[in-house]
Amino acid sequence: MKYTLTLLMLLLLTGSVFAQTPEKMSYQAIIRASDNTVVTDSNVSLKIIIRQDESTGDIVFEENHSTTTNANGLVSIEIGTGSAITGRFSDIPWANGVFFVETQVDATGGSNYNLTGVTQLLSVPFALHAKTADNFTGTISAPRAAIISLTESRDLSVAEVNNTIACTRDATLNLTANFNAMEIGDTINLETHNGATLTVTAASDVSLNYTVEGTAQFISELGNVRFGMIRKSGDNAYIISGQ
Repeated sequence: MKYTLTLLMLLLLTGSVFAQTPEKMSYQAIIRASDNTVVTDSNVSLKIIIRQDESTGDIVFEENHSTTTNANGLVSIEIGTGSAITGRFSDIPWANGVFFVETQVDATGGSNYNLTGVTQLLSVPFALHAKTADNFTGTISAPRAAIISLTESRDLSVAEVNNTIACTRDATLNLTANFNAMEIGDTINLETHNGATLTVTAASDVSLNYTVEGTAQFISELGNVRFGMIRKSGDNAYIISGQ
């Protein structure tokens, strides 16, 4: 008799009440015969294999489980708690590549396993990879926006994307057409200092605040700073705020 698996809520993280990094994953499956009838109230054997990089990749972990289906053909196990054959669950290098779970089953409870499916792991390895932070030593520096001076008129440059332009002298910043170094959603902070006027212009075929070849101005007062922001909203389209 050929058997198949229907996977349910595959690989849910479980852990202790002390919020330690979990070293096991909950796994549920419904075992069905080739005629699609469920295998109920039966002793079954499962072999769980975790492969790295591809569905036929190297085995990084392998274990066996003996369990019993319920009245609905459902089995529930925790990967990482079975009889280990290859490797240790806690040593799986979740940070390196993608991983796949291969499931084999013997619905008679023996060791005559049949391949029933391979499934790629998605978000679970990322949660497990967080445990590497427990072993990190050193200093993590948060990224900081660069401050780029603007003292004479020019076109927008790649260096300014997601950074800050500080205008300290009257100048014009031109938004050129097809500026693909700035992706939709990227922003640029604007600062106009101590009486300077920053003019932002859109070149031909470029819209600024929904106006083709639009213009915006930031006029600062002596002893003060005026703030604004440019956001790319579409191809050759920008939104500017704070003027």
